[in-house]
Amino acid sequence: MSASHKNLHSKLSIGGLLITLGIIYGDIGTSPLYVMKAILGEHTINADIVLGGISCVFWTLTLQTTIKYVLITLSADNHGEGGIFALYALVKKTKIQWLIVPAIIGGSALLADGIITPPISISSAVEGIRAFYPTMQTQTIVYIVITILFILFTIQQFGTKLVGKFFAPMMLIWFAMLGTLGAIQVINYPEVIKAINPYYAYHLLSIHPDGFFVLGFVFLCTTGAEALYSDMGHCGRKNIRISWIFVKATLVLNYFGQAAYLIHHEGSTLQQLGGENGNPFYLIMPHWFLPFGIVVATLAAVIASQALISGSFTLINEAMRLNFWPKVKIKYPTEVKGQLYIPSINWLLFFGCVGIVLHFEKSGNMEHAYGLAIILCMIMTTILLNYYLIMKRVKLYFMVPLITIYLLIEFSFLFANITKFAEGGYVTLIIASMLISVMTIWYLAKKINKNYTKVVKVDDYKQVLVELSQDLSIPKYATHLVYMTNANRVDELEEKIIYSILQKRPKRADIYWFVHVNILTEPYKTQYKVTEIAKDDIYRIDFNLGFREPTKINLMFREVIKDMVKRGEVDITSRYESLNKNNIIGDFKFVLSEKFLSNDNDLRWHENIIMNSYFFIKKLSLSEERAFGLDSSSVKIEKFPMVLHAPENIGLTRITSKE
Repeated sequence: MSASHKNLHSKLSIGGLLITLGIIYGDIGTSPLYVMKAILGEHTINADIVLGGISCVFWTLTLQTTIKYVLITLSADNHGEGGIFALYALVKKTKIQWLIVPAIIGGSALLADGIITPPISISSAVEGIRAFYPTMQTQTIVYIVITILFILFTIQQFGTKLVGKFFAPMMLIWFAMLGTLGAIQVINYPEVIKAINPYYAYHLLSIHPDGFFVLGFVFLCTTGAEALYSDMGHCGRKNIRISWIFVKATLVLNYFGQAAYLIHHEGSTLQQLGGENGNPFYLIMPHWFLPFGIVVATLAAVIASQALISGSFTLINEAMRLNFWPKVKIKYPTEVKGQLYIPSINWLLFFGCVGIVLHFEKSGNMEHAYGLAIILCMIMTTILLNYYLIMKRVKLYFMVPLITIYLLIEFSFLFANITKFAEGGYVTLIIASMLISVMTIWYLAKKINKNYTKVVKVDDYKQVLVELSQDLSIPKYATHLVYMTNANRVDELEEKIIYSILQKRPKRADIYWFVHVNILTEPYKTQYKVTEIAKDDIYRIDFNLGFREPTKINLMFREVIKDMVKRGEVDITSRYESLNKNNIIGDFKFVLSEKFLSNDNDLRWHENIIMNSYFFIKKLSLSEERAFGLDSSSVKIEKFPMVLHAPENIGLTRITSKE
């Protein structure tokens, strides 16, 4: 990785720590807005339940976030990049085929979470206004939330440059506010600290009106942990680990502060203390401080959502390179490494968020849909992490108990969340299933496609191509003819390329170029290799690109040619006499082949569904030329029928005129 590629913030620095607060901890940092409110619900406040609740929260943050994510999972980085697809790219080397299943489910669940987090965080914050205007209609709050969402998604296209400058100090204020508000309450009622004893957490399950299922609400306190791993590439492991100490301290103080306040008001309900939307988060604020508190909370919620949205862009970009997602347009708004903006995903998320707000209306109703997606993602991460630890040859006596404990904890959370299926969980699962099916179809279709691509040896056709290049009886098609090839081996080509050059209409060119793009399992690399097949006639160029690198083949190809000319390896001046005399460069023509499903197919029923869906999705995605960043004026698209399982023998009989 070149020095310029290193993110400025991945080294440990004050700036890096600040940016980490802005980018990474938004999601987990806004959880005090709704966790205690969800645990208590509409039940009467009971000291044991409150102590049990924060005990559960404390231990969940410690076991899930601190130990599993901050200490263990962050070590599984792919050249500095994190996230479920980066982890999958690492364990892919084990050649275990089915690991693709947890990767796809986890990635889809994380994206589904990106559609639910912005509405729940922003709604929880905005609902604080009711402390002043108890009569405010739910409809009005819905409109305010949608307006904030619209502004949030509109500014995405400018990148997080403006965001970084404003977000980091804002989140610092937010965490300082959390800690201070909590500390004031804890000082008044220090006994609440005894909740650190895990006995209270265990006791909660037997006394809470919802019993075991209260874990579904407790789980909401750690939902940002998965995003923390996904964003490792932006901030670096050290910055995340150091800043987590501060973040966890302020979160725990705030939760304990809310608990201290609630125990003081044992016997009441939240609704009696704070009206219809009684929220312990706002109840612990002095009345004069509320307007400020609501504004800061809303801004923090917006920042939390922002981090998840940019995380979704990264995720889709990786999914595209791993062949899980159709090619879509990517923009690079700033020079910052890893900064990208995907318009189609941005607006898809926006409409998803608006749909969630309109469907659920109140943040309390969204809690059910929220936990389910992220717990699925966490379980999938644990499964992949297990194989990563095996790959790293971690001692079994350490690994087996560790993974078992986490699977037990996470399956308990999953089980507690599943019961909420009918109350809103179905929304998450519908969204995740749609994403899973797109990823599965795309991946399987690419696989079927590969299985039925016939390749031929270049050597068998080398002589013909050289002779064609010099055959003056055929009109010249282009000076330089460039084909994109999927054949991985240097000495092979797809049969359809040879067919296109020799049979469709013989294409005479001075030089034939075959270009292959190979996507690596590491994030940042740009290398190429040139193979001379026939001097001055046939060349092959292989690009090795990291899965985070943009594929700008037009620019890269030009660079390579320039370099080859400088080294005297190739002469690209036009071979037309008049142009050659004046040193004019020959023209370049790219030929891309687009496949369509031929009618002569004998497909099995499931392949039929997969291939038809694939071609339908392909219509909506980027064309090959735009995906490769080619200049459309010099591209020729050829359509090829894609024949799978061709019917072997039709069984025709010839009849002669005598018959």
